[in-house]
Amino acid sequence: MVLAITTTHHPATDLGYLLHKNPARPQSTETPFGRANVYYPEAGEERCTAVLALEIDPIGLVRNRRGDAGLFDQYVNDRPYAASSFLSSAIAEMFGTAMGGRSKERPDLAAKPIPLQARIPVLPCRGGESFLRRLFEPLGYEVEATQLPLDENFPDWGESAYFDMTIRGEVRVSELLSHLYLLIPVLDDYQHYWVGEGAIEKLLSKGKGWLPTHPEREEIAERYLRRQKPLARKALARLSAADDAPDPDESAQEASSEEERIEKPISLHELRLRQVHEAIKGAKRVVDLGCGEGRLLQLLMRDMSFEEIVGMDVSIASLERAARRLKLDSQPERVANRIKLLHGSLLYRDRRLEGYDAAAVVEVVEHLDPSRLASFERVVFEFMKPNKVVLTTPNQEYNALFPTLPAASFRHKDHRFEWTRREFEDWAGAVADRHGYDVAFEAVGPLDENLGAPSQMAIFNRRAK
Repeated sequence: MVLAITTTHHPATDLGYLLHKNPARPQSTETPFGRANVYYPEAGEERCTAVLALEIDPIGLVRNRRGDAGLFDQYVNDRPYAASSFLSSAIAEMFGTAMGGRSKERPDLAAKPIPLQARIPVLPCRGGESFLRRLFEPLGYEVEATQLPLDENFPDWGESAYFDMTIRGEVRVSELLSHLYLLIPVLDDYQHYWVGEGAIEKLLSKGKGWLPTHPEREEIAERYLRRQKPLARKALARLSAADDAPDPDESAQEASSEEERIEKPISLHELRLRQVHEAIKGAKRVVDLGCGEGRLLQLLMRDMSFEEIVGMDVSIASLERAARRLKLDSQPERVANRIKLLHGSLLYRDRRLEGYDAAAVVEVVEHLDPSRLASFERVVFEFMKPNKVVLTTPNQEYNALFPTLPAASFRHKDHRFEWTRREFEDWAGAVADRHGYDVAFEAVGPLDENLGAPSQMAIFNRRAK
């Protein structure tokens, strides 16, 4: 049973600091189900791979079980070879500190997404390749999966339920380990230990930040809790409560009252929406990502040149307010048919949002944790791939001119960061280069000679092939 984690971050040997395992020294530990080993088959400046290998003791497993230990299939089965909850337990045992996001020697790197690849050569998947992809692709991973035959010597026997899986993405090491820790037993649809109330806490702890809005959260909860309906209902109720609570990734409109009070003297919000409207004119099918209570949607709906308008937000409460603002229940059919509201997240791939002419992202990215910007980038620019993306965000330099804003403060307590003009242009330019876009920048609001405008806008146009 093997898990191989590879990085091309430079220097790649920093992986040893992040995993708390020295590349120069193999390490082993005894577990109740066998021996767990960590070693590095390659450890160079350009590429480094750490392998977690389990040597399962099948006889010991049977001896530790209750019931009849004489059945043949208790000794001869897939448990020593296929990834399962045994591997999850070994991840927690060998990489527990890394999974918690801690690194004494490289604390900044532990909080930063880096290029990571994880390979599991034999992974059971009860649900097939499509289910495997539905678990990992919404988390921003590129998935490569090869279904293994039942027996290479007898191809007529068909395919097995096992896959050789590799996932790749720019994520934090802690995120990768947490995703694998939860999703391996979900794919196997089995846990080797007794599952009770404590498993709910594990599920919520390791799923913090991504599970509440994952499109397969119900199936994940049911499988992880061994399909015990009462436990699954409790877990889903708590996930729903977390989803309804204020979330760092909700739209800026949802959490903008404080920000708007600061910006009100110059009516910046209305000016910003009108400028976004002008920037996406000419598109026929548009989507507002993080639409909040629908202020931009209301403006776009009045413009009959837009044939289809979609608003998407992670907050159900915001979408309900948007529906009331737009008066969708009382609109004429020809108007109501032009607009629809979708519940979703900016961090997970959503095929419903692919193929649109233009996307607006208005005062949203600053509500994302910096470590999640890579996922946002892939969702919008790699998967959605609209012809045009219009994105606005505060200009941190301009904050000094707001009389009611304390020094060194963000405009809203929920902002995770605020970019200077140079930082924003560097980020947007790199995104454009990676995904085949040209990008231009505009100031939003009154322009100060030294500090720029209060808001800044990037307009991405996809290059013709």
